[in-house]
Amino acid sequence: MAVSELAPVAAARLRRPGWRDPRLIVGLVLLFGSIAAGARLMAEAGQTRAVYAARTALPPGTALTAEVLKVVRVRVEGADAGYLDAASPLPAGAVLLRTVGEGELIPVAAIGSAASLSVRPVTIPLDGPPPGGLVAGGRADIWAAVPHRDQSRGGFQAPRQIADGVEVFAVSAPGAGLNSARSGSLQVLVAEDALPDVLEALADESRLSVLPVLGTPRARS
Repeated sequence: MAVSELAPVAAARLRRPGWRDPRLIVGLVLLFGSIAAGARLMAEAGQTRAVYAARTALPPGTALTAEVLKVVRVRVEGADAGYLDAASPLPAGAVLLRTVGEGELIPVAAIGSAASLSVRPVTIPLDGPPPGGLVAGGRADIWAAVPHRDQSRGGFQAPRQIADGVEVFAVSAPGAGLNSARSGSLQVLVAEDALPDVLEALADESRLSVLPVLGTPRARS
């Protein structure tokens, strides 16, 4: 083949692609697609807001302070307005009205004044390991056996139920090792109407039995 015949072929290969070239069209589609995806990701990242969450499990009556809260970011979809906004100052004098689990977002509906609390935390000592099935977040009934007033008889009277369906907030087993003499304890959230009976039973050294209500949920996490 003559040199003059090769020149048009080489020139055709070096010619700049036109707008109808499939490779150029595919390249433009990929370029604009990646730009659109990046813009969408940036827009979604901007649709978050800072709200407060619990550092640890918090019982009713806990004052809302920076020490017990942490800031997390959540998507702004739907229920975001129902949580405590971290961009605003913490409400003065506000406390939790219900238990909030570790890491749980703080619902605005769970915040109120101390005067509106309907339960109080009470610590009940345990003589040994906690009964099986007694877990934080569950429910329990409290029974008390009052000591006989006649010291000559000794022992305790028949037990009676003094509170039902109380929420178990924390369970502490007896210590081990160097702290083996330390007794366990149970922290429960007692309604105000049952509080006098429970406190009286603790004061007169009644024998308390805390029985788990089976089938109740465990603590929120």
